[in-house]
Amino acid sequence: MTWADFWALTATLNGKATRANCQRLAEELSRRSVPDIIGFAERHAEALHRLDQEKFGTLPVVDLTARYGSPFPQSADVFLYTRCAVVAAGQAVWESVFFDPAKFAPYTSSEYDGERFLYVPGMAYELATGEEWDRPTRYCVESFSNRDGWPQPQD
Repeated sequence: MTWADFWALTATLNGKATRANCQRLAEELSRRSVPDIIGFAERHAEALHRLDQEKFGTLPVVDLTARYGSPFPQSADVFLYTRCAVVAAGQAVWESVFFDPAKFAPYTSSEYDGERFLYVPGMAYELATGEEWDRPTRYCVESFSNRDGWPQPQD
């Protein structure tokens, strides 16, 4: 699957990874060939992996504060779901954050929870084949897995 095809499909989310939007995308993707679904999964994982960088992962959650008003850090899960929200927002947003990390920050808000987008490739595969998705992608999506994005190992 080309990047253009990936972003065209992702655009069906209308910028947000809501339950209904992700279900609609999974259904649309499931009507394509299995190689297309796998290709989407690979692009999806790569887009998330490229965002796995210290300059994004160390930004605080925008609508939370820790004790005494200090910034509230993103957990590994929050950082993953935030990256999903950025990708779900579309190609223009995804590309813009690389040039201005401050544009990533608003997506740390619970308003932009992208967790559902994480499961779209598996949902599409299951709809298309009746089988569970059980294949790894070339890129790991887990937080702190992009060694190029994190100069120091994370705990």
